[in-house]
Amino acid sequence: METQLLHVLYEHASGYSLFRVKEFEELGALLPQVEASVTDLSKFNSIVELVAFSPFKSGTNALDNINSISEGILHEDLRVFIEANVPPKKKKVDSILGVSDSKLGSAISEDPTLKLTCMHIGAIPEILRGIRFHFHSLIKGMTLRSQDKAQLGLGHAYSRAKVKFNINRVDNMIIQSIALLDQLDKDVNTFSMRIREWYSYHFPELYKLVPEQSQYAKVVKIVKARKELNDESIDQMEEVLQDRNVALAILNASKSSMGMDISPIDLLNIEKFASRVIELSEYRKYLVNYLQKKMGQVAPNLTALIGETVGARLISHAGSLTNLAKYPASTIQILGAEKALFRALKSRGNTPKYGLIFHSTFIGRAAAQNKGRISRYLANKCSIASRIDCFSEFPNAIFGEHLRKQVEDRIVFYETGVNPKKNIEIMKIALAEVALLHVKYLKKEKKRKKKEKKIQELPEDADISALTNGDSVLVGEPMEEEEEEKTPKKKRKHKPVEGDEEEVEETTPKKKKKKKVDVEEEVEPEPVTPKKKKKKSKEVVVEEEEEEEKVEAVTPKKKKKKSKEVVEDEEEEEEVEEPITPKKKKKKKSKVQEED
Repeated sequence: METQLLHVLYEHASGYSLFRVKEFEELGALLPQVEASVTDLSKFNSIVELVAFSPFKSGTNALDNINSISEGILHEDLRVFIEANVPPKKKKVDSILGVSDSKLGSAISEDPTLKLTCMHIGAIPEILRGIRFHFHSLIKGMTLRSQDKAQLGLGHAYSRAKVKFNINRVDNMIIQSIALLDQLDKDVNTFSMRIREWYSYHFPELYKLVPEQSQYAKVVKIVKARKELNDESIDQMEEVLQDRNVALAILNASKSSMGMDISPIDLLNIEKFASRVIELSEYRKYLVNYLQKKMGQVAPNLTALIGETVGARLISHAGSLTNLAKYPASTIQILGAEKALFRALKSRGNTPKYGLIFHSTFIGRAAAQNKGRISRYLANKCSIASRIDCFSEFPNAIFGEHLRKQVEDRIVFYETGVNPKKNIEIMKIALAEVALLHVKYLKKEKKRKKKEKKIQELPEDADISALTNGDSVLVGEPMEEEEEEKTPKKKRKHKPVEGDEEEVEETTPKKKKKKKVDVEEEVEPEPVTPKKKKKKSKEVVVEEEEEEEKVEAVTPKKKKKKSKEVVEDEEEEEEVEEPITPKKKKKKKSKVQEED
């Protein structure tokens, strides 16, 4: 007869621990003994014995292991721990491992290297309860305070990891928004009926003339006391109703109304209530726009396929976009009609053909005999769209638009018999469009990162607004250096034989623009340069090199005619930037005298 060895695995916030159950024969006989000794440590020590304890290496390692356990996955650290400490199954010895979670137990049993039988029922939960209660006493060096700290730290880390998300793709806001929208619809309907009943005592004919709820509240606020209504109010009512004939009909009806008179205090309360109903209606419009934008960010393909309202209801009913993406198409088809489904299964009747997707426009457009087919096809496309939205890193609505076209083509096929395109052809076109869009997106991201890098490299006194316009941002000397580098390039493009000094005249006004307006008024162009032109010899090849040096040294000549204050400032700049230019200047003067 085979003997059984029972070991119990306990996952704590500080690490994995393995306990051996003493004198184990039958699990059923052990249960009353365990229940009686759970709260007594001395009795519980006679039942279990610590075999091994493996603490986690770090907080990150602990979080990784706990995430795997919560999902029912056998982590590598846990596999190594079990393999090293739990004896394998032999001919006459059956090794059983007790675990708390059935998913984790099945994952351990399916591992080919361990060859263990796992259990999670019977006395195992009671033994684990006792281990949890006395854990700080069973492990050496563990105190109740250190145990609480480890549990609190890992609990916070686990919660943060679960809540961590991209702020632009949050489906929780969609769930709350659609729930609030449904609540607002109920409240606006209830309040509108109340204001109609209340104001109909005074002006009962208005109910038939203005059937729309929000318009009725606005008209009530304009009309107030019907006897005081006159021709001046017609324009205001026309703005609300968009129909002058209806406004005139209200004016005529107010003169011959059968309603009773109303006191000013009652009228004031009705007016305040009408204002509140108008505010709720306006807020509902704002909430619809917010929901459209949010659905466009979170689930663009699902929105393009069935609309933001139905898509938001599907996400809300599933609990999240990830849960909706995990559902098969058959579940999405009857999502929202669970009561009708179970009632049909119980009574063996016909199961429902559609749930929330019935509110989509496609099922309303389909013929009665094709509604079931279209709902099944639409649920299939919704499943594809939700998976693309959930797991794609580059959200866009291209696939949703093509899926919508497929559903429309299928409706046409059921009505006329025209064969639609194959799914593989449409998906190839969609993939090509997504690839092109992704390339454009990467280019924009590259430009954005360059701008951010430039802004980070700027000095503190730099003008950041200039960077957004594409201009250079640096102030002072760096700008002058950049422009000085640009000017020689322009000179190389234009090289006339005898007009090198004309280029000097073209470059000087550009440098004047950088200076202040006061300096521009004082500077006058030199009349000396054209005179030199006439006295030139025909041997231009030798003089070209000299004239190129003159271009660099022109600005110091003109600086002499400026005021003393400007000269002193510019001499300091010359000492920093080009200290060699004064020497070249002297050489040129001697050469000009020799030529004369």
